Amino acid sequence: MFNWDENPDLNITPLVDIMLVLMAILMVTAPVMEYEEQINLPKGSAQKSTHKIPDLSIRIDSKKNIYIKHDKYSFATFADDFVLGSQKYPKSTVVYIKADKELKYNDVIYVLKVIKDSGFTKVSLVTNG
Repeated sequence: MFNWDENPDLNITPLVDIMLVLMAILMVTAPVMEYEEQINLPKGSAQKSTHKIPDLSIRIDSKKNIYIKHDKYSFATFADDFVLGSQKYPKSTVVYIKADKELKYNDVIYVLKVIKDSGFTKVSLVTNG
């Protein structure tokens, strides 16, 4: 028998939970969506081609011989030799140092310091991993 005096309660908690999940999905995916429209861009003026600045690779073997391209340098005179030889490269050149793992840490940091003191700012140590 139905009692007309009772007020039925609606449980809207599952509905709110579902709406919050859908809203979170929408908020995450909306910035990723891109709308493409076909646009015909005007032709620009001719530009001269830019040349890529060559990278400079420095190799140090386990006997402290330093190689730059095909040139071999002594560890003792490397600072002076590099300062003189690096003038033909722009200071924005990326320098990669590849050192043998048997070398002492101080020896590799010395070469890094010489390169940094010569004005090169983009210097990286190359590892095998």
